[in-house]
Amino acid sequence: MEKIEKIIEIKNVSKQYDGITVVDDINLSIKKEEFVTLLGPSGCGKTTTLRMIAGFETPTSGRIFLNGRDVTDTPPHLREVNTVFQRYALFPHLNVYNNIAFGLKLKKIPDGFSEKKGKTIPLFRKFTKSEIDEKVNKALKMVGLDAYGRRDVNSLSGGQMQRVAIARALVNEPVVLLLDEPLGALDLKMRKEMQLELKSMHKNLGITFIYVTHDQEEALTLSDTVVVMRDGAIQQAGTPKKIYDEPANAYVADFIGQSNILSGVFIEDFKVDLLGHVIPCVDKGFAKGAKVDIVIRPEDIYVLEKHNPKGMIPGRVLTSIFKGAQYEMTVETAGYEFLVQDVNAFEAGAEVALFMAPDAIHIMKKPRTVNEFEAVVTAEGEVTFLETAFPCNTEGFEAGDEVLARIAFDKVKLTDDESDGIMGGNIADALYKGTYYAVQVSTEYDEDFFVDTPEEWDLNDRVGIRVEPEDISLEIKDKR
Repeated sequence: MEKIEKIIEIKNVSKQYDGITVVDDINLSIKKEEFVTLLGPSGCGKTTTLRMIAGFETPTSGRIFLNGRDVTDTPPHLREVNTVFQRYALFPHLNVYNNIAFGLKLKKIPDGFSEKKGKTIPLFRKFTKSEIDEKVNKALKMVGLDAYGRRDVNSLSGGQMQRVAIARALVNEPVVLLLDEPLGALDLKMRKEMQLELKSMHKNLGITFIYVTHDQEEALTLSDTVVVMRDGAIQQAGTPKKIYDEPANAYVADFIGQSNILSGVFIEDFKVDLLGHVIPCVDKGFAKGAKVDIVIRPEDIYVLEKHNPKGMIPGRVLTSIFKGAQYEMTVETAGYEFLVQDVNAFEAGAEVALFMAPDAIHIMKKPRTVNEFEAVVTAEGEVTFLETAFPCNTEGFEAGDEVLARIAFDKVKLTDDESDGIMGGNIADALYKGTYYAVQVSTEYDEDFFVDTPEEWDLNDRVGIRVEPEDISLEIKDKR
């Protein structure tokens, strides 16, 4: 069996700026000749990760290996990687040819050895004019710009400029090509065309591509492996099909494509309670009665006549829109609005039933079920965590006790006015889960509150956070 070689290994890498963690203890291995995409929203740590691989940033902790060699502290020009940036970074005073040749003219290559005072000294030389010419013309041909060598870069379209930037990166023959949202400045049509060209280029070159984007469709189209990131951590890494069909958690399911994401209860192997209905599934191994997240893709739900015996959940069509190959409908049932994509049309107002095959229902363990904070009992009736004093029942505890403070998600209350809360925070994420919204509230202390609330909040809203004293439970912290 052929051994698959790892070209890049990222081991326990973290990066902090002014005490704020932007990349949090990630581990990732990348194979030779693989096309890997780091995918996530702005601020998730994907570009910082790419810059650490390139050598433009140094990890706060952890190590980075290239071809088995530790390059954590190696400067960028000594790494066998090249980077293509979103904004091209072309030299406006140089033509296309000289932009591509610029790095080659500065680069020195091994040129044998000499003996001096009994020591062997390596010799280096610059590329000859004919060598540079051969390499630049080869790179131009690779990106389909054979006839553009003498053109002024300012006369090029956005797509042509991006090809010049890619050629300039490839001409140095890196073993890894890093691409930081290279298509972000292009219009939609040009993006689609460049996606196909990049995919073809990768196949023909036979080198490793590491690509950064926030565009889910782009990631699924281009990649061998997609790495989904959030808040500096890797949520899931896998093939595009694996990521889409079997998301690791509700965040990945929501970020990759359209999804219906609900909370349910695992009854027993192959059975789950969904909106009060017992639904067959293919999952097993969860604890009986465990609260779980359930993901169902819109295309995996079938809309049937109301009295069809195959129907599992009754509902009523709210909207029905023809989308060409299918109809997109919203179907209300038990307080949840399902998004459905089906070839069969039902008019708004129609009473229907929904059917989902067992393998269309993807069940995931909830990543957390309660807020938990390290805290200190600071006085009778008071506990402090996140540098904030919360009123609390401290019976049985003494001032100075180190404890764990736990608060159920649905016991945290959010207020429009920050001054009405015990402390403040910003809405960092909000996910509709059927009968409520699962909301993540970021604080100034590198820890977040997770809240289940019937109210809808906008991202980045500044809110107050309230917790009633009786809703905080305390437990002595294990000091082992």
